[in-house]
Amino acid sequence: MISPQTIQQITNRIDIIDVIGEFIKLKKRGANYLGLCPFHGEKSPSFTVSPAKEIYKCFGCGKSGNTISFLMDHEHISYVEALRWLANRYNIEIEETEVSDEVREARQLSESLFIANQYAQKFFTEQLKETEEGNDIAMSYLYERGFTDDIIEKFQIGYNPQDRDIFFREAVKNQYNPDILLKTGLVTQRYGDAYVDNYRGRIIFPVHNPTGKILGFGARVIGKPPANAPKYINTPENEIYVKSKILYGIYFSRQAIDRQDECYLVEGYTDVISLYQAGVENVVSSGGTSLTQDQLRLIQKYTNNLTIIYDGDAAGIKAALRGIDMAIEQGLNVHLVLIPDKEDPDSYVKKVGAEDFRAFVNENKKDIILFQLDVMMKDAGSDLNKKNEVVNHIAETLSKIDKTEDFTKQQDYIRKCSELLKIDEGGLTTLVNKYKRDKYLKEERRYEQKGSEAQEEEVAMPGLDSEIVLSNKDFNQEKNLIRVLLEYGLNEWENNVSVASFIEEQVETFGWENVGFEELFNVYIQEYNAGKEPTVKTLLYYPNDNINKTIVDATLFPYELSSRFTEKQGVSLTPQATDVWREDVNKTVIFYKIRKIKNLLQEAESALQKDQSFDEQIIIMKVYKQLKDQEDFLSKQIGSVIIK
Repeated sequence: MISPQTIQQITNRIDIIDVIGEFIKLKKRGANYLGLCPFHGEKSPSFTVSPAKEIYKCFGCGKSGNTISFLMDHEHISYVEALRWLANRYNIEIEETEVSDEVREARQLSESLFIANQYAQKFFTEQLKETEEGNDIAMSYLYERGFTDDIIEKFQIGYNPQDRDIFFREAVKNQYNPDILLKTGLVTQRYGDAYVDNYRGRIIFPVHNPTGKILGFGARVIGKPPANAPKYINTPENEIYVKSKILYGIYFSRQAIDRQDECYLVEGYTDVISLYQAGVENVVSSGGTSLTQDQLRLIQKYTNNLTIIYDGDAAGIKAALRGIDMAIEQGLNVHLVLIPDKEDPDSYVKKVGAEDFRAFVNENKKDIILFQLDVMMKDAGSDLNKKNEVVNHIAETLSKIDKTEDFTKQQDYIRKCSELLKIDEGGLTTLVNKYKRDKYLKEERRYEQKGSEAQEEEVAMPGLDSEIVLSNKDFNQEKNLIRVLLEYGLNEWENNVSVASFIEEQVETFGWENVGFEELFNVYIQEYNAGKEPTVKTLLYYPNDNINKTIVDATLFPYELSSRFTEKQGVSLTPQATDVWREDVNKTVIFYKIRKIKNLLQEAESALQKDQSFDEQIIIMKVYKQLKDQEDFLSKQIGSVIIK
């Protein structure tokens, strides 16, 4: 776990404009900044960021939070990952608590691998752009393939010269440990104990994780590979490079996938780069291997819609159908597009352009289950045994659509597949259910075997997606009371009594209607009574999503008075200039009390309409009069008449 001291250090260093400004364009407007919301499509900016309060809120879709929650929602990462992202940005060393020596050593090794990869990427980029060999051999090849300087720079493409150990020598000269370099796969040992570069004479494609850190590399031979030499050499599996968990291009495409709610999956590195260069940015590659559950989960962070785009030959079809059952089981909507005329996505997008490529994809999408059935039926022909295998295979595939919300989808597939197979729909339904039962029984037996073994839970803080019910009759008054508590709670009200204590006394009498405000109030008072100095900033990173959201809703507003207006009127709204804040607190408390008294008056009126004894009616009428007197007294204090 990350220590509280480190978390405090991170939150103290956060600049919300700096962080959010990296992802969206912000324009200063008054005390706040405004931009187009990254969480929903809009043409007029309603996304407001307050640097003073370190919070943001979109007044279009309602999304709100702090810097950490923004990273969690925008980058689809956990609380801990967001903290690590910020620590890396502000060069803060992370201190861990309750971590074993083994875990600490493993993390140090992983960090060493990342650092070595980062150095290697810079080295390969320099060799590509700043050496004669890089320009003559590698750059000319990349230009031949149609890649521009901008796309080469964006994807950090590089070159490892043909010299036997040029990279190794430079890395060791810069104090990099040979054992770490071996672990990364950047170098290997041959000819006895001699270290040699592993990617000599090859184009280098860095492979990034979703936050932009380099996990490893793919190294492509230039031109036709020599005999017995592979076209590509990839980083060997190590502590950070696990092929089954990696999607090439995800760092660059994640926002486009999220925005367009669809992910294109292609086979190779160059397919991704060519499509991205053409403007088709929602694209990743699985490296030509079968899709894994980890890769599918990574896609599902951004969308449930997956379109596989492969070559139209037999090998492409076979590759496209691998891992389909897992994708269906994950709840993804999977379609397949086969590129025609012996083309691949790389060559085809260069041939027709981005607009026609997208049009082709949209017009030629095939449902993956129905396509799989069609391929299997053609292969089975009139062979009854093979056809029986097809029926069983399709039934097993359809049984994996077992989420409650997908019931209608499954029934639709059963209907369509039974028509294509020319079999009874009820019979196919029975077979699908059989596979479901078999699966559940198998899982039940596995669970029983495991017994009550504890499973380690990942440390994470939930995102700020849950909505707080804020609609009730006292909402505005209670919201304003929370606002003044957060803004002025530490100020002295009178006779060494703070505003926080003054408000606490008022609340003891009348209480809260809104659960969210009450929860935040209790946290504030608890912190205050513990000798701390709670403010918007300190409470904003309290580990409770409801608290965070309530703070934003209570303190950030879509409009503000301009400085020109206050100058023209000859007034100042700055508390330091006058005691305006005292009037703000006083009126807020009065309005709060009037609202509560009005509620009690309504209850008294309702009680009088019920069957009561004479004595009970007298008591209620006395209470009603006392309440009415209090309401009149408070109304006069603010110079207004409260109308029911």
